[in-house]
Amino acid sequence: MQTIAKLDPLRSTVTALRTDGRIALVPTMGALHEGHLTLVREARKHAAHVVVSIFVNPRQFSANEDLDAYPRQLEQDCALLEKEGVSLVWAPTGAAMYPQGYATNISVSGVSEGLCGGDRPGHFDGVATVVCKLFHQVLPDLAFFGEKDWQQLAVIRRMARDLDLTRPFADAIVGVQTVREPDGLAMSSRNAYLSSQERAQAATLPRAMKAAIGEIEAGKDIAASLGTLEQSLITGGFASVDYAELRDADTLAPLQTLDSQPARLLVAARIGKARLIDNMRVCGKNH
Repeated sequence: MQTIAKLDPLRSTVTALRTDGRIALVPTMGALHEGHLTLVREARKHAAHVVVSIFVNPRQFSANEDLDAYPRQLEQDCALLEKEGVSLVWAPTGAAMYPQGYATNISVSGVSEGLCGGDRPGHFDGVATVVCKLFHQVLPDLAFFGEKDWQQLAVIRRMARDLDLTRPFADAIVGVQTVREPDGLAMSSRNAYLSSQERAQAATLPRAMKAAIGEIEAGKDIAASLGTLEQSLITGGFASVDYAELRDADTLAPLQTLDSQPARLLVAARIGKARLIDNMRVCGKNH
């Protein structure tokens, strides 16, 4: 496994790898856990070589967020990736990714609005910009993302369609099912911010979401079910709920009724120093 930090050797190495077949990219910000490794394992099923990028992207953090505190453990991450058979780690410096004078931004309207886009202004511009650069740098045939950040996945697919990206084209941007802890909490690097008490309380999130989904699929009032979900989180130890919404799974348009369309329940809530997000599938009448 090679670890590369500069663009020119990245390009020459990727060109050499491509002679063996398809290349899959798994973009990450490091602090790898089982969720990331699941993406790597899935990517290995579909490509001759897997490239993992590790870059804590400053453009997707706002001024009051945890950029400086975000865990950085490149050596440990690389050891994990080598065991998983990764061919290349692309770990650019900030200067390599955003050289002096950098002035370009990608903004994806529609799917980026509301939800995390409403609470974190500019966040998805930063995501779209860095992912577009990664696609052009690595030129992967496929790219793998976790479904835990459903809105991010929608933004990236929309960007790929709108900008006519062919490596990877939108249908080759693969969403991989969220990996969960035994108590149902979605794996996340931010779970490390939780105290032992907060970690136990955090399991309220998936339980409350499943209860709300059961009510919604049974035909109960959506607004009332979401209100009960929010109250369950506050009672269970969460400090606040940023949002709890039912959205169309593809367009992310808000849903007031559940018909036959694919839908997702999306939630963001704060506990201790962590802002936790999750989403789950909600089945319409014909699913």
